Amino acid sequence: MPRRDAQQQPRTDGEDQSGSEAGDDAGGASDEEIGKAVVDCGLYEGGERRGSRIDLDTALKRAAECIDGWVWIGLHAPSAEVVETVGEHFQLPPLAVEDAVHAHQRAKLETYGDILFMVLKTARYVDHEELVEIGELMVFVGPSFVVTVRHGEGSPLSEVRKDLEAHPDLLSVGPSSVLYAVSDRVVDDYAEVIEGVEDDIEEVEAEVFSGAGSNPAQRIYKLKREVLEFRRAVNPLIAPMQHLTDHQTGLPIDPRTRDYFRDVLDHLIRDSDRIQGFDEILGGVLQANLTQLTVRDNQDLRKLSAWVAIIAVPTMVFGLYGMNFTHMPELEWRVGYPLVRIVILIVCAALYWRLKRSGWL
Repeated sequence: MPRRDAQQQPRTDGEDQSGSEAGDDAGGASDEEIGKAVVDCGLYEGGERRGSRIDLDTALKRAAECIDGWVWIGLHAPSAEVVETVGEHFQLPPLAVEDAVHAHQRAKLETYGDILFMVLKTARYVDHEELVEIGELMVFVGPSFVVTVRHGEGSPLSEVRKDLEAHPDLLSVGPSSVLYAVSDRVVDDYAEVIEGVEDDIEEVEAEVFSGAGSNPAQRIYKLKREVLEFRRAVNPLIAPMQHLTDHQTGLPIDPRTRDYFRDVLDHLIRDSDRIQGFDEILGGVLQANLTQLTVRDNQDLRKLSAWVAIIAVPTMVFGLYGMNFTHMPELEWRVGYPLVRIVILIVCAALYWRLKRSGWL
């Protein structure tokens, strides 16, 4: 199976890319590394973005100076040095920073004082390969900053940022609005993957019950494997989303986001139920395909046995008269040869009619 957890891949989405000039805060990360990793940096205040894209060094300085505003730093497939640079500036938990660098985490929600760390699994469907490609998205939310770290090609955040900036009322909630917007986009992408998987499952069902005699067992198993991987990515997110919905006390997020997260949770549960249904459907289709193969094998065996029975009649007669004995009855009988042929044809025809009527032929 192709590898699903894509890491450190080149950026192919439509997000802005440009180099950034990092000063002393850049630590061991070079300007080139920062330029490749930093997708966008923005300063937000009063529900609006202040200015255009800013470089990482400026973003870090403004984050330290923020009173009412906050910054959103977006990273894509960053190096360890870049993540550590940002982590040191915002005093992010070392273990969470390590997770953001290496990825391969389950969806989860953790709090470290006034900093919230959330891991989401992104997904996209490669239709021509019938492959669910799973990536990862980490979100650090603090009082005056949001840091998103994305691995893989799923869920580019440029459109999320634009949509959020087009809704000042939601953006005015603060960094918590970014966590909602990112979660909402990830779950919406699940729905697109589900539609793609559903179309392929319907094709497999039609092939199995078409009576064409094909054997799509390999395709069914592959789809079942992809559904299993997809399910492993989606289901663990339900618990963190429920926590954001029901137990916001003590979490460093704005309580006004409760209803927004509840909407995301509803969609997530619906998607999880549909994915579970796919697993059950594919299991049934696989069993039906195996049953049909067994039935076809039995039918072929019955036909073969029927023809063997028919051929056994002339074989027995010819074998009898093929024995080299001098004194055998009917050897001097004038009508013996044509009569034997007629009897053989009659017996074989009777057997064929009987076997045909019973469904063996």
